[in-house]
Amino acid sequence: MKKILVLNGPNLNLLGTREPATYGYETLDDVERMCRETGTQLGLEVECRQSNHEGQLIDWLHQAGRDQAAGTLLGVVMNPGAYTHTSIALHDAIKGASVTLIELHISNVHARESFRHHSYISPAARGIIVGFGVQGYPLAIEALLRVSTPKA
Repeated sequence: MKKILVLNGPNLNLLGTREPATYGYETLDDVERMCRETGTQLGLEVECRQSNHEGQLIDWLHQAGRDQAAGTLLGVVMNPGAYTHTSIALHDAIKGASVTLIELHISNVHARESFRHHSYISPAARGIIVGFGVQGYPLAIEALLRVSTPKA
Protein backbone atom coordinates (compact mmCIF):
# COMPACT_ATOMS: atom_id res chain seq x y z
CA MET A 1 0.00 0.00 0.00
CA LYS A 2 1.34 3.42 -0.96
CA LYS A 3 1.82 5.97 1.77
CA ILE A 4 1.32 9.73 2.09
CA LEU A 5 2.93 11.79 4.83
CA VAL A 6 0.96 14.68 6.34
CA LEU A 7 3.17 17.22 8.09
CA ASN A 8 1.89 20.03 10.27
CA GLY A 9 4.12 22.84 11.43
CA PRO A 10 4.20 25.18 14.41
CA ASN A 11 1.14 25.89 16.52
CA LEU A 12 -1.07 23.43 14.66
CA ASN A 13 -1.06 21.35 17.84
CA LEU A 14 -3.31 24.15 19.16
CA LEU A 15 -6.07 23.56 16.61
CA GLY A 16 -9.48 23.74 18.20
CA THR A 17 -8.43 26.30 20.77
CA ARG A 18 -6.25 28.79 18.86
CA GLU A 19 -8.30 31.46 17.10
CA PRO A 20 -11.28 29.20 16.32
CA ALA A 21 -12.90 31.95 14.24
CA THR A 22 -9.96 31.60 11.84
CA TYR A 23 -8.95 27.94 12.21
CA GLY A 24 -12.18 26.26 13.37
CA TYR A 25 -12.97 24.07 16.34
CA GLU A 26 -11.56 20.78 15.04
CA THR A 27 -8.49 19.59 16.91
CA LEU A 28 -5.30 18.20 15.43
CA ASP A 29 -6.53 14.73 16.49
CA ASP A 30 -9.72 15.36 14.48
CA VAL A 31 -7.67 16.43 11.46
CA GLU A 32 -5.38 13.39 11.69
CA ARG A 33 -8.39 11.06 11.96
CA MET A 34 -9.94 12.73 8.90
CA CYS A 35 -6.67 12.27 6.98
CA ARG A 36 -6.40 8.58 7.88
CA GLU A 37 -10.07 8.01 6.93
CA THR A 38 -9.51 9.73 3.59
CA GLY A 39 -6.46 7.54 3.03
CA THR A 40 -8.44 4.39 3.78
CA GLN A 41 -11.12 5.44 1.28
CA LEU A 42 -8.41 5.98 -1.35
CA GLY A 43 -6.43 2.83 -0.56
CA LEU A 44 -3.55 4.76 1.00
CA GLU A 45 -1.74 4.66 4.30
CA VAL A 46 -1.58 8.14 5.80
CA GLU A 47 0.99 8.99 8.44
CA CYS A 48 0.54 12.26 10.31
CA ARG A 49 3.22 14.22 12.17
CA GLN A 50 3.38 17.65 13.79
CA SER A 51 6.32 19.65 15.09
CA ASN A 52 6.93 23.15 16.32
CA HIS A 53 10.60 22.74 15.33
CA GLU A 54 11.85 23.66 11.87
CA GLY A 55 14.77 21.22 11.97
CA GLN A 56 12.47 18.30 12.73
CA LEU A 57 10.27 19.17 9.76
CA ILE A 58 13.39 19.37 7.57
CA ASP A 59 14.56 15.94 8.73
CA TRP A 60 11.14 14.48 7.94
CA LEU A 61 11.19 16.07 4.46
CA HIS A 62 14.64 14.60 3.77
CA GLN A 63 13.40 11.14 4.77
CA ALA A 64 10.26 11.61 2.68
CA GLY A 65 12.42 12.31 -0.36
CA ARG A 66 14.35 9.08 0.24
CA ASP A 67 11.11 7.15 0.73
CA GLN A 68 9.60 8.61 -2.42
CA ALA A 69 12.73 7.71 -4.40
CA ALA A 70 12.46 4.16 -3.01
CA GLY A 71 8.86 3.96 -4.22
CA THR A 72 7.25 3.60 -0.79
CA LEU A 73 5.85 7.15 -0.50
CA LEU A 74 3.73 9.13 -2.95
CA GLY A 75 4.61 12.44 -1.38
CA VAL A 76 3.79 14.93 1.35
CA VAL A 77 0.87 17.13 2.29
CA MET A 78 2.23 19.94 4.42
CA ASN A 79 0.74 22.78 6.40
CA PRO A 80 3.94 24.63 7.31
CA GLY A 81 2.10 27.14 9.51
CA ALA A 82 4.04 30.35 10.08
CA TYR A 83 7.18 28.79 8.57
CA THR A 84 5.44 29.35 5.22
CA HIS A 85 6.37 33.01 5.43
CA THR A 86 9.84 32.71 6.94
CA SER A 87 11.58 29.47 6.06
CA ILE A 88 13.94 29.33 3.15
CA ALA A 89 15.30 26.19 4.84
CA LEU A 90 11.99 24.33 4.34
CA HIS A 91 11.92 25.46 0.70
CA ASP A 92 15.45 24.15 0.24
CA ALA A 93 14.60 20.86 1.98
CA ILE A 94 11.64 20.22 -0.33
CA LYS A 95 13.71 21.01 -3.42
CA GLY A 96 16.80 19.17 -2.18
CA ALA A 97 14.85 16.04 -1.27
CA SER A 98 12.97 16.12 -4.60
CA VAL A 99 9.77 15.26 -2.76
CA THR A 100 6.34 15.89 -4.28
CA LEU A 101 4.54 18.23 -1.90
CA ILE A 102 1.11 19.82 -1.68
CA GLU A 103 1.17 23.00 0.42
CA LEU A 104 -1.95 23.42 2.54
CA HIS A 105 -3.41 26.26 4.60
CA ILE A 106 -6.60 26.10 6.63
CA SER A 107 -7.35 29.81 6.28
CA ASN A 108 -7.19 31.91 3.15
CA VAL A 109 -3.79 33.45 3.83
CA HIS A 110 -4.32 35.94 0.97
CA ALA A 111 -7.31 37.45 2.77
CA ARG A 112 -5.32 37.98 5.97
CA GLU A 113 -2.41 40.17 7.05
CA SER A 114 -0.07 41.19 4.23
CA PHE A 115 2.91 39.34 5.77
CA ARG A 116 1.00 36.09 5.17
CA HIS A 117 0.68 36.72 1.43
CA HIS A 118 4.20 35.51 0.62
CA SER A 119 5.15 31.86 0.78
CA TYR A 120 8.67 30.49 0.58
CA ILE A 121 7.12 27.02 0.23
CA SER A 122 4.92 27.64 -2.83
CA PRO A 123 7.73 27.73 -5.42
CA ALA A 124 8.83 24.26 -4.26
CA ALA A 125 5.31 22.80 -4.00
CA ARG A 126 3.52 20.80 -6.68
CA GLY A 127 0.27 22.58 -5.76
CA ILE A 128 -1.44 24.62 -3.09
CA ILE A 129 -4.77 24.26 -1.30
CA VAL A 130 -5.81 27.37 0.63
CA GLY A 131 -8.85 28.51 2.56
CA PHE A 132 -11.10 25.45 2.78
CA GLY A 133 -10.72 24.98 6.51
CA VAL A 134 -9.68 21.54 7.67
CA GLN A 135 -11.59 20.11 4.68
CA GLY A 136 -8.51 21.14 2.71
CA TYR A 137 -6.67 18.12 4.11
CA PRO A 138 -8.77 15.49 2.28
CA LEU A 139 -8.63 17.67 -0.84
CA ALA A 140 -4.83 17.81 -0.61
CA ILE A 141 -4.54 14.05 -0.07
CA GLU A 142 -6.69 13.36 -3.12
CA ALA A 143 -4.77 15.94 -5.16
CA LEU A 144 -1.46 14.35 -4.19
CA LEU A 145 -2.75 10.94 -5.22
CA ARG A 146 -3.94 12.30 -8.58
CA VAL A 147 -0.67 14.06 -9.45
CA SER A 148 1.43 11.11 -8.25
CA THR A 149 -0.37 8.30 -10.02
CA PRO A 150 0.83 7.58 -13.56
CA LYS A 151 -1.89 7.79 -16.22
CA ALA A 152 -2.71 4.46 -17.85
